[in-house]
Amino acid sequence: MSERIIVLDGYTLTTAKPNHPAGHGEPAWDAIAQLGELTVHDRTPDDQIIARARDASIVLTNKTPLTENTLAAMENLRYVGVLATGTNVVDLAAARQRDITVTNIPGYSTDSVAQHVFALLLEMVNHVAAHDAAVHAGQWQRSGDFSFTVAPLTELAGKTLGIVGLGAIGQRVAHIGHVMGMNIAAASRTPDAPRPGLAGVDVTFHTIDELIATADVLTLHCPLTPETHHLLDDDRLRSMKPNAYLINTGRGPLIDEPALAAVLNEGRLAGAGLDVLSHEPAADDHPLLNAPHCIITPHIAWASREARLRLMHTAATNLQAFLNGTPTNVVNQ
Repeated sequence: MSERIIVLDGYTLTTAKPNHPAGHGEPAWDAIAQLGELTVHDRTPDDQIIARARDASIVLTNKTPLTENTLAAMENLRYVGVLATGTNVVDLAAARQRDITVTNIPGYSTDSVAQHVFALLLEMVNHVAAHDAAVHAGQWQRSGDFSFTVAPLTELAGKTLGIVGLGAIGQRVAHIGHVMGMNIAAASRTPDAPRPGLAGVDVTFHTIDELIATADVLTLHCPLTPETHHLLDDDRLRSMKPNAYLINTGRGPLIDEPALAAVLNEGRLAGAGLDVLSHEPAADDHPLLNAPHCIITPHIAWASREARLRLMHTAATNLQAFLNGTPTNVVNQ
């Protein structure tokens, strides 16, 4: 009997969007469709998860949650493929108890996320958008000067780049920062672990509090766990240098967002660049939407076309390996 495969939230991975017409190398579900009877839902509200996936043997999800109660209602379910690296959307213990294999997709977006870290940072220190807007508004033309600025420019060479978490993305960020002439510092639970991505890069390790207090740029690349929830609370945010920049492309709850808004409103931090928030999309009254010197992008660091193509390829490879009896990238063994 053919496998019944349900994708609960495929929109962000493949669906054509304005100015991104179908085709042109966009990911497609073809390889997965060859492995069973495939149904792809753009989005699935929580109250429709069970109805849509009750009879499925295979479920693929990105951010749609699969709780213990939801898994218990899916009597035919044998496999959950998370279309991301983080697996906090699935109750892994409950899946293990029900002999449901759960896999994830590691490493697909390392270069894209690292690139976005520096897109945020360079915008904060060079103010490209503000200068472009000034030119298009005629301010440069009216100034009479060959060089015209609307905000101070900051050189990164010689500054300390503090990295919280030195997994694949943290290592790539360290390498790019090193090439740009920055001094690399880090906090890690395993400072002595082998890290081939740091070849040729000198890294100084600190405690988390030392790193937060001394970094000129602090970027977060640690997983979200009970221990890292609100890792940057009010006290730690206020211990940062007033001319420092904070970047978060990891998970929103790593930061106490009302506390960050307060610090920015008080002028105690040079800027923040965020690609993730605690609740996505943001509510209209989110305190950071009106905070000064705060750049927010809508969780796109992972979403380059190249990264999404790698993600889709690995999702199909993971599923094929499971069907062959040799599962890979299993996260609930």
